[in-house]
Amino acid sequence: MELIGKQGRAELTVAREDTALVWGSGLLPVLATPRVVALMEQAAVDALSGTLEPGKTTVGTRIDIRHNAATPIGMRVWAQAVVTAAEGRAVTFAIEAFDEAGSVATADHQRFVVEEERFMHKAEARGK
Repeated sequence: MELIGKQGRAELTVAREDTALVWGSGLLPVLATPRVVALMEQAAVDALSGTLEPGKTTVGTRIDIRHNAATPIGMRVWAQAVVTAAEGRAVTFAIEAFDEAGSVATADHQRFVVEEERFMHKAEARGK
């Protein structure tokens, strides 16, 4: 299946629990950069929804984000992801986040396709 061009979306209305003040990434009650990253990853996961074989998923391995505008509590924000490259197990995305006033962040993101069971076995082994 061709992945390049696949698109995904994720959105939320900014609440207090989404703010830099709560996430510990700043002292102001505006959308936190780590929360923007999570929203962008959700959009990337959505772009691949229904395209992977059973027992496979993706994990995020890199994100280069530019968070350019603050979004206040109560405003709707969404991220749109598009697959720009797929080579082997690596899938690359261009992602942009918007609020009701315009663009707030852009990112280049990479995810790797993994076998869920094998991945979890290796992760759990690290904890022993």
